[in-house]
Amino acid sequence: MIIDFNQLPPEEYPAFKGGEKSLKAKMFFDGTNRILYGELIPGATIGLHTHEGNCEMIYILEGKGTVLMDGEYEDVSSGVCHYCPEGHSHSLINNSDADLKFFAVVPAQK
Repeated sequence: MIIDFNQLPPEEYPAFKGGEKSLKAKMFFDGTNRILYGELIPGATIGLHTHEGNCEMIYILEGKGTVLMDGEYEDVSSGVCHYCPEGHSHSLINNSDADLKFFAVVPAQK
């Protein structure tokens, strides 16, 4: 199966998960799994949330920012993959002066 993100319409999610500004994303959802191409402008965040029954992988395509996971801050940049296991909390923060572009996968809940 091919998912062509060039053909998916972008959507804007204001204050996504309680974050600042908004998330711009092209999202594929098959009823079970979510796969998305996302962008955060400078100062935008994905709010702190906990993964219950699933996990999330975020691969940074372009830019840099910070992940807050379980109370610890970690810098992320192009080529880095952040993994948030089930039962853990995280947030993605664009604290840079350029757009942060990423690819994320949230597999099926158990």
